Amino acid sequence: MGKSNFDREVNRRIQLGWAAFGKLRHIFSSDIPQNLKTKLYNQCVLPVMTYGTETWSFTAGRMRKLKVAQRAMERAMLGVSLRDKLRNEDIRSRTRVTDIAQRISKLKWQWAGHIARRTDNRWGRKVLEWQPRHMKRKRGRPCRRWEDDIKAIAGGIWTRTAKDREEWKRLEEAFANKWHTDRVVDVQ
Repeated sequence: MGKSNFDREVNRRIQLGWAAFGKLRHIFSSDIPQNLKTKLYNQCVLPVMTYGTETWSFTAGRMRKLKVAQRAMERAMLGVSLRDKLRNEDIRSRTRVTDIAQRISKLKWQWAGHIARRTDNRWGRKVLEWQPRHMKRKRGRPCRRWEDDIKAIAGGIWTRTAKDREEWKRLEEAFANKWHTDRVVDVQ
């Protein structure tokens, strides 16, 4: 998938998330308790937005798009607008929905561990280790690869680290917190 295909897929996931949110808007705008709205959001809207994200290579820009869409949905859930000038932290403390960046990170980390621990010769592991034979790299900074984020946390031999489930689980928290802040340096 090219760089623009990932961007299109992020936009598509956001549109599908808004479609799922729109179908449930009458519930989100009703007077039911916030904890029920949160459960509904986490179980019906968030999975639509994060479906298949464990296989994407993420940049700060793509993650920011998803976080902005989630914040807009949270504002709609609470019935507040940008003009009310509520801080994102205050909105999150009121809605208590699962942060989309942490959910995506957790899904990707779990998928990476699953692929690394696989002993059968299915295509997932083969695709991960595949290297093109005769490919000339383009000028400039290389695009982000799927495993770059994982290597940054678990090291170059992350597939060996993933076989130790306790160590892998311990590193998962650090990986999930990588995208937690709103001020992440944009990486291509």
